[in-house]
Amino acid sequence: MSQEQDKQDALTHFGYQKVAVEQKARKVAEVFHSVAEKYDLMNDLMSLGIHRIWKRIAIEFVRARPGQRILDLAGGTGDLAARLSQAVGDNGQVVLADINSSMLEVGRERLIDRGIVGNVEYVQADAQCLPFPDNHFDAVTIAFGLRNVTDKSRALASMLRVLKPGGKALVLEFSKPVLPGLKPVYDAYSFRLLPRLGKWIADDEASYRYLAESIRMHPDQESLRQMMCEAGFSRCDFFNLSGGIVALHRGYKF
Repeated sequence: MSQEQDKQDALTHFGYQKVAVEQKARKVAEVFHSVAEKYDLMNDLMSLGIHRIWKRIAIEFVRARPGQRILDLAGGTGDLAARLSQAVGDNGQVVLADINSSMLEVGRERLIDRGIVGNVEYVQADAQCLPFPDNHFDAVTIAFGLRNVTDKSRALASMLRVLKPGGKALVLEFSKPVLPGLKPVYDAYSFRLLPRLGKWIADDEASYRYLAESIRMHPDQESLRQMMCEAGFSRCDFFNLSGGIVALHRGYKF
């Protein structure tokens, strides 16, 4: 294989840019260090609050029960972890994991401020190489985080490894609009209004332009379902939300 081919193989996407594989994690980290403090406010503005409904639907699909152990990957500011901690109760455990220390600290502060302590653990972890034993969790969730992972297939395999047999993974992520006429409206919003919101509210236009681009580079619904199957998940399916702007993928470990 030529040196030129080796260089091409060592590249990955950072939004619409191509960067060296080893640089992507650092560049994504810079984005989320920048947006951590205003992350929740921007989510509400960007989605008109609908992100809370998407996350509530994901929680319902988890069907968490008292005493279970659940991993919330790329858990950010703790939206899912807060609800999951209530569902698993005092005898259960939720691990809020995020690769970004700033996001993890904001999540910890938010949950403590809400009085959620005791059954939530905070771990800085890379989804591609999770620092947990095999067959450890009853469920794994990742909401709006998979598209930022450098090697998505590796992350899915890592999620499968830490799941108990019979456990499930839920991937909530932006996807491809399927509702007729929605795509041009969504594109105009993403590439014109979203970066401006980032500039006005968070003083960071570039990070929000990256977020819009990263959504477009993420696999579509069927492609991600196939990736989950190839990683070893069973009974993989997905559910479109808001006309396909977001999709919730589900897979089981048997």
